Amino acid sequence: MKSQQEITDDLASVRSMMEKSSKFLSLSGLSGILAGVYALAGSAFAYFLSMSMRVPNYRTGSDYHIIRKAPDLLWQLVVIALGVFVISIATGIILSSRKAQKQGQTLWNTSTYRIIVNLIIPLATGGIVIVTQIVYGNFEFVAPGCLVFYGLALIAASPNLYEEVRYLGYSEIILGIVCGFLPGYGLFFWAAGFGIFHIFYGAIMFRKYDR
Repeated sequence: MKSQQEITDDLASVRSMMEKSSKFLSLSGLSGILAGVYALAGSAFAYFLSMSMRVPNYRTGSDYHIIRKAPDLLWQLVVIALGVFVISIATGIILSSRKAQKQGQTLWNTSTYRIIVNLIIPLATGGIVIVTQIVYGNFEFVAPGCLVFYGLALIAASPNLYEEVRYLGYSEIILGIVCGFLPGYGLFFWAAGFGIFHIFYGAIMFRKYDR
């Protein structure tokens, strides 16, 4: 018969195999930090871009008037946001792929595809809702909408990721709700949610899982 220690070791091995098969453990904390840096850089560029257009009343509770006074700014902000998103995704894939190789695992597995599906549904839904609000001129909805739907996407994908991702999702939702009551500060909330929060949680994940 097996000793108590051998049984404990067997259970630990089974638990470890189940965790590896159900969770995506190759997510790089460094990619989260860099995504936050990209977001802060993009936010700073967007801020100075708006200031260079000499748009008045940026922080007086009516930032949606900026777009109406400078229509071209809308598309420039969209390009900046998409650029930050694409670069962040590319960085995440590259760094997570390297981490997976070091761990002797493959980046693309069942958990990865499950995460992608869980992320896409809230993000695509949120994107459509935000576009409809832009069409009707409700620009003050964009920043809080991005934060809330992004938070929902993180929570939906969190069962297959580290628990810090779920807490990041909660933080994004709370920040988005607060942002909804302060529309004149949308860009600053966007910078906090996608920049500072990513750096904070990414640093925690890097310290716990990347070393």
